[in-house]
Amino acid sequence: MSLLLLLNTPEDYMLPCLSKQILGIECFGCGLQRSTLLVFQGEFIAAFKMYPAIYTLILFVLFIGVNLFYKIKYSEKIKITLVVINILIIVISYIIKLTH
Repeated sequence: MSLLLLLNTPEDYMLPCLSKQILGIECFGCGLQRSTLLVFQGEFIAAFKMYPAIYTLILFVLFIGVNLFYKIKYSEKIKITLVVINILIIVISYIIKLTH
């Protein structure tokens, strides 16, 4: 059993995109899992090319995590700003992906 786990790659455990499988169109999240894996592998430029919002999403998650333990002044405004930035990056990159 453990030998099987060693033979598999992380890509073998990634969830498929149902939108792409059923409709043939990528969703707003397509590339996020692969991009995250690329970040962990140290392929930072490839991760950005795969999913441009990866670094702002990481920043958002880190901010949320830190804010759980340390109360940050203006944290609600910072969260809203990070959410808006992430949504803009995701939508713009999705439109670019669809048109090219």
